[in-house]
Parts: sequence; structure tokens; C-alpha cells
Amino acid sequence: MKVAQVVPQYPPRTGGVETHVKEVSERLVERGHDVMVVTADDDNDVETRETRGGVEVIRHAGFAPNGAFHVAPSILRTLRQHHTDVVHAHNYHSLPALFAAIGAGDTQFVVTPHYHGESASSFRDRLLSLYHPVGRWALRQADEIIAVSDWEREQLQDDFGIDATVIPNGINVDRFWNVKPRFHGRPYLLTVGRLEEYKGVQHVIRALADILSHDLLVAGSGPYREKLERTAVSAGVDGRVVFLGYVDDDDLPGLYAGAEVYVTMSNFESFGITVGEALSAGTPAVVRDVAALSEWAKRSDCVAAGPNSVADAVQNILGTPAPQEALPSWSNVVKNLIACY
Repeated sequence: MKVAQVVPQYPPRTGGVETHVKEVSERLVERGHDVMVVTADDDNDVETRETRGGVEVIRHAGFAPNGAFHVAPSILRTLRQHHTDVVHAHNYHSLPALFAAIGAGDTQFVVTPHYHGESASSFRDRLLSLYHPVGRWALRQADEIIAVSDWEREQLQDDFGIDATVIPNGINVDRFWNVKPRFHGRPYLLTVGRLEEYKGVQHVIRALADILSHDLLVAGSGPYREKLERTAVSAGVDGRVVFLGYVDDDDLPGLYAGAEVYVTMSNFESFGITVGEALSAGTPAVVRDVAALSEWAKRSDCVAAGPNSVADAVQNILGTPAPQEALPSWSNVVKNLIACY
């Protein structure tokens, strides 16, 4: 079977959707399928065409206003030039899914929206509001819609009247389990992700004033870093907050394993893959009680918190062994995807 995965960005770009598509695509190749990834992230720092992990990657130059949407109409031409059995588009919040809906034609069309109902800024929210009728049309072209959490399935039903099949994201447990912890010199909390306001790292920084025994390591880059640095200064904790910037994939497992608690205060996530990675590394988690993150809080190795209760939640979860319950695997994800295809 030949599958075209259509996505805004692909590794070496980082992010939850990028991780999802990479893990799925490489495992499909291992099972004997032919996978082509079509992206809108071509630039001087990547190859326009390459093979990564057995996956053919074709990148297109795209225009990304305010770092979002990734407008790349040339994706249409690539999809029409290559015969595939399935076109699988990812990320409702970016235009490649629309181009895939148009370019799929009579080919079986699958969409994983990774839908969270809102965006990282009021500007993007306005654009999403304008996009809603077009996005709804694109979703309705699909032969199958896949949600990565029960919460996302409910959101898709509420916002679009669409029934979705739930296939949760997987976690590469073997990659994170039983690795050598990173040495820092002091106990530390960890947060991982792109530095945007909606990720809520500012709430974790402020909470550090009430968690005197720990530092905070912040892994990730993004436009909100300078504001976060100023927040650390104003909270009087700048000497205990370490901004690591981009962290190479090979260094992430040890970073997770060395942390005593993983914390995410993101406003919205359709799954929360970094939470599962932290748990795989033996680190309990504090999550914001919103969107799909609230599903993680049902576990005994996670606890929910709001922006003003981070410190108490950290104290409550410290020392809790993890993982205490099974985590979803990519092998099961791919098994279910093949059945869907």
C-alpha cells in the first residue's frame, strides 16, 4: 500500500504533530508499506527531497503568516503527480489539510485533525474563525476522521457535527525507559515545548517562588522566550530557571529522566505527547485540567492543577513512581491505522 502523509512540517522540525507523523510513517515502512510525506516547510536548512528512516519526504516552499497555516498550493501538484492508495492529512489548523482534500480526488482520504478548537493568538483565532466553513468542507471530504483523544472526538462532534474514530497517539516507551538521568546539580522540574504564551510556562515560573527546593529547566525555543525571561526576573527566580533552547532528540530522554516532576500548563492540547514521554522516563506529571490534558489527570501518576495551584500540585506528586499504568504504544497506533486504511 502506498500512503501519502500530508503535514505542515516534518522532522527535523519539532512538535507533537511532527512526532506523530514520523513515528507512524517509519513504522508503516517497517511493515512493508510505501510512505511519502508531503510538507509545506521547505527552506534553506533542509533538503527539498530526501529519504528519512525509509520515508520519502517532499517539501514545498510555504508562506506562513504569523508562523501558522503554511500556505503551499504546490502540494496539490505533487499529490496529483503521484498515485497513492491513501492520502492522510494532518492538522486542521493548517492549510495543507485543505490542499490534501482538494488533491486527493478519488483516492481514499483520511484526516487526523489534531484539533484543539483554538489557536495561540487572537490573530490566529480570527483567521480560524474565517477558515471554519472551508475547514469544515475539507473535513467532510474525508472517508475517515481520526481523533487522538476522546476529548478531541467530542470537540469535533460539537464544532463540526463529525463522528471520529479515536486512535490515541503512541509513546515510544523503550526510548525513554531506563535511561541515564541528566545531572543538573539540584533537583529540577521540567517543561518541554515551543515557547508560546498559550503553553503556560509563565505559570510554572511564578510557582517556582513557592518551590524553593527545585530549579526549573525549560526545553524549547519560540517567540515568547524573552517575556518568560522577564517573568523569571520579576518573580525573583531567574537564578533558578534555565532556558535550554532547542534540545536534540537524543538528549531528551535523559532530561525527562533527571526531572523530579514534569509540568505543563498549556491552555489546549489535543493529546499531550510530552506528558507520556515524561511518564515513560519514570517522571510523574502535573498537567493543566483543560482539553485533552485532563485525560492524563485520571492517572495515578499525574495530577491536575490550575495556574495558581502549580506549587501545591508539585508537592503532592513528588516521589510518585511512574508509569503506574500502561501507556499507548505506536505499534498499536499503526495496527489500527492499517485497519482503517
